[in-house]
Amino acid sequence: MNAVQLERIRTGKGFVAALDQSGGSTPKALLQYGVPESSYSGEEAMYALVHEMRTRIIKSPAFDSKYILGAILFENTMDREIDGQLTADYLWEKKGIVPFLKVDKGLAEQADGVQLLKPIDGLDALLKRAVERRIFGTKMRSLIKEASPSGIRQVVEQQFAIGKQIAAAGLVPIIEPEVDIASPDKTQSEKLLKAELLAQLAALAPDVKVMLKLSIPIEDNFYAELIDEPHVLRVVALSGGYSQAEANERLARNHGLIASFSRALSEGLSAGQSDEAFNEMLSESVRNIYEASIK
Repeated sequence: MNAVQLERIRTGKGFVAALDQSGGSTPKALLQYGVPESSYSGEEAMYALVHEMRTRIIKSPAFDSKYILGAILFENTMDREIDGQLTADYLWEKKGIVPFLKVDKGLAEQADGVQLLKPIDGLDALLKRAVERRIFGTKMRSLIKEASPSGIRQVVEQQFAIGKQIAAAGLVPIIEPEVDIASPDKTQSEKLLKAELLAQLAALAPDVKVMLKLSIPIEDNFYAELIDEPHVLRVVALSGGYSQAEANERLARNHGLIASFSRALSEGLSAGQSDEAFNEMLSESVRNIYEASIK
């Protein structure tokens, strides 16, 4: 593990950019960027276009380590290059931004009020490749739809079981048990989730470090105990479908919680924009998200 990157993530000011849309979310990300499905044919063409979009974001002067601590990549992006360098190397060596990798294969069907992770076939091989490509950490997303004690326990137990495997490979896992912002019992789900997270964290070996990626809570500063927990490097927040303005406003009320936004980060960006307009829009988003993250 890179000690400089570890210290940057642990103590740095800024947020984590989520550039990890994959599978079914890729067409949506391209459509938001102004690229309809009718403009490409096949998976390879789709991923080439989304890499162009991500490259434009990463190379923008607005995508600056003054504001951004890390960036989460999709496996396909990790394997591609920017200006002749692997994406993770470009991020760290040219931008000073710590690279992470999305490792999950999507969500299983809903059961007991939650969606667990699908089996991650070949995880050990992927983690080995991630280490070789100088990735710092990983992330994996589950989804909580209802305040089900047994369902939420299953989500957290699965996340930590895989997280320990990731930590053993020398990477920092981002544990992401998202609570659906549309859930009618989101407050109760968050109470159950926090209790399960604290129990799992208390059982970790002292040298294991993790990050948590959580929905912005209903009750301000509800996750303060998690932010202060010794095993936790950072707690980052997903935008979860909120607009950038609402996500920023909610985030700013939670001391110590920093952003890890995806859709909210790229809001307003378009393939048809001039570089000047694109960079100006991204710069405004980055500054606003940064300001919400450091309050």
